[in-house]
Amino acid sequence: MKQSGLVSDDFKRVESHACPMSTCAAPAGSPCRTGKSKVAIQYHTARFRLVPQLAKALNVPTPTVRKPGSAWAELPRPRNAGAEPVGHARLGYARASTARQSLDSQLDSLVEAGVTRIFSEKISTRATQRPELDKAVALAGELRASGVRVTLVVHEHKRLGRGIELATLAEELKAGDVGLEFLTGELQGSHDPSGVVFTVLAALSGMEREYIRDRTLEGHESARKRGKTIGGAGVTDDHMLSMALHLREHEMSLRDIAARLVITTGKKKGQHPSPATVMRMLREHDEHTTAMEPTS
Repeated sequence: MKQSGLVSDDFKRVESHACPMSTCAAPAGSPCRTGKSKVAIQYHTARFRLVPQLAKALNVPTPTVRKPGSAWAELPRPRNAGAEPVGHARLGYARASTARQSLDSQLDSLVEAGVTRIFSEKISTRATQRPELDKAVALAGELRASGVRVTLVVHEHKRLGRGIELATLAEELKAGDVGLEFLTGELQGSHDPSGVVFTVLAALSGMEREYIRDRTLEGHESARKRGKTIGGAGVTDDHMLSMALHLREHEMSLRDIAARLVITTGKKKGQHPSPATVMRMLREHDEHTTAMEPTS
């Protein structure tokens, strides 16, 4: 929404794409839907991140014109929905870890591979933000949204990152229907967004996230047994729980739920709880509810 109160055109940009979530799969032209076949109160993250301008947004509300909360019904699809790609753009990315390292060999290989636009930077693998890579991914998304087939070409997969970093980037490219090509290394070759490499990287990403989550929960449980207080204690209340449960029904992520909640007491009054606090609050509620259910 704009500050003037008028509806922005963000929802039109989002709805120019079909929702990639299997639980929603809303076609282009229609709002997202919940598991109960209601119009979702906000667009699913995987969908609005297909729009470069909204890729880093926490949420994109469904406008009142779409009547969020009402029964979902398919709306007319845009005329260009499902159109075949026109043309093929090959964007290149090169990275060196230190200022002393040369990019010449990577740049030469990208030029020989027919890449016409190259983004390059000298930045550590540990850096959480890579401006030139962000620009390359954003441009790839814009070109793909305009109907052009796009491939991001890199000398070797390690230039993009390792482990969960590479898997997360692959998920983002897959959501934008952008292909990947590695000129050398273990993953050498061209990879379609629907291909096995993207699928494997996404699976590895999910496994690593699940591993981190399990280890975190095990650490919390171990701390509780020793009488230690876990961060975030005392910031939740019944009203916050009720709101969190309502938002969860609309299939919102923990991060998005946390962004909608506000702490009302204590030193953190006025701040948002962390996603971890929301996860713990909902888990404890579910465990308590299950324990109270009569056994057959």
